Amino acid sequence: MKKHLVMLAIASSFLVAGQAGAQAMDKNAYKAEKDKIEASYKADKAACDAMKDNAKDVCQKEAKGKENVAKAELEQQYKPSDSHMRKVAEEKAKMNYEVAKEKCDDLKGDQKDACTKQAKADETKAKADIKAMKKG
Repeated sequence: MKKHLVMLAIASSFLVAGQAGAQAMDKNAYKAEKDKIEASYKADKAACDAMKDNAKDVCQKEAKGKENVAKAELEQQYKPSDSHMRKVAEEKAKMNYEVAKEKCDDLKGDQKDACTKQAKADETKAKADIKAMKKG
């Protein structure tokens, strides 16, 4: 349940960030949003402290990934460019890989190997898609 809430929060932050991107952002709004992102990261990280073992590690990876994606999206909103758009995609791919890899640590043997291979395959595909963005 808690993971669903975290994923819902991440999805809603992407939606809000996407809607905000339609308007130009001034320097004060940029700074305020950046402060909000940092505060959100600190709160997310603090929520991880109550967890134990690998669940805590997964939570921390999700929190850091969410922060990095939000910062990349903020840069894209503040100064839209192809390079910032790719940076958003790169940060999302990195977060997905790091979290997936961490979740694999809960598994053993062949399941862990398969999970790790799948995480790597997903990362490789995401990187190929990002590379295609550069060409297109």
